[in-house]
Amino acid sequence: MTYDYDDQNIFAKILRGEIPNDTVAENDHALAFRDIAPKAPTHVLVIPKGQYVSFDDFSANASEAEIVGFMRLCAKVCASEGVSLGDGHEGFRAIANSGPHGVQEVPHFHLHIMGGRMMGPMVSLRD
Repeated sequence: MTYDYDDQNIFAKILRGEIPNDTVAENDHALAFRDIAPKAPTHVLVIPKGQYVSFDDFSANASEAEIVGFMRLCAKVCASEGVSLGDGHEGFRAIANSGPHGVQEVPHFHLHIMGGRMMGPMVSLRD
């Protein structure tokens, strides 16, 4: 399967420094920043620095170093934001929307880390 990456998407522009962000953490392979329209008290986006469209694209095509760097940054964000179960907190939700059916708004893989309150049902069921 081919993944067509649009290098003009907002996250690509953030990575190039063309658009400012509220950085929470960063490493060689990923960037974490606060969502501009938070849906929970803690709402941080973690994005890889590589050009990956979706979760499945990243999982299939990123290098081991990129995957490890991304996941380690997620753990660092959970700890620094006070939602990590390992630090005795109440937990969080991690969401990756992919494609039209997943309601992905930006065509650059990103993980939402949301917490600080009870998050409610995972999805609403429709007929």
